[in-house]
Amino acid sequence: MQAAERHRYTEDEYIALERAAATKSELVNGEIFAMAGAKPRHNALAANLVAALVPRLRAAGSPCVVFNSDQRIRADASTFYSYADAVVACSPRFHAKYTDTLVNPTVIVEVLSHSTEAEDRGAKFAHYRAIPSFVEYVLVSQAAHRVEHFRRVESGRWLMTPLEGDEALLELSSLGCSIPLGEIYAGTDALPGDDEAPREPEERR
Repeated sequence: MQAAERHRYTEDEYIALERAAATKSELVNGEIFAMAGAKPRHNALAANLVAALVPRLRAAGSPCVVFNSDQRIRADASTFYSYADAVVACSPRFHAKYTDTLVNPTVIVEVLSHSTEAEDRGAKFAHYRAIPSFVEYVLVSQAAHRVEHFRRVESGRWLMTPLEGDEALLELSSLGCSIPLGEIYAGTDALPGDDEAPREPEERR
């Protein structure tokens, strides 16, 4: 017997469902996947990064805008819609039809969790790399004061710089600013984190 064929959602169907839903989901090659809620440490790390970036960019008179985890992103080269933990866009542009969807992120930040780390490093990063404006990727560990910074260089390759310890500086050259890791991790160590065993992402529909 043949397995039942999965329904492939169009972009219009996905956006209509997403706008009506109480929770967020991703569209990946026509399939919709639910995004699980995050733990307090995860949320605090993302909030600290947003809080660190906003005043630095304002002080510099930058045209770049910082968005939190509710901002939907589309990769033009694929049918891929997702949300990051934080995203910065310089002179932000939005989809002509789905005007709540960002199409030109410059910097994307993901806080790593057991359930999402493999995807954040692999398939999700691959989709993001198809976005021409995207030049810096930041992966933030919950387990230690450790950040991995990826930067697109002139050859089109990506250079990874590991950072560890509160004195280390996350230097975001596309934004003209730097953030000490101690500021990113401030007040987060005592919060409940992502300590459960890894699990597969759930399909929502």
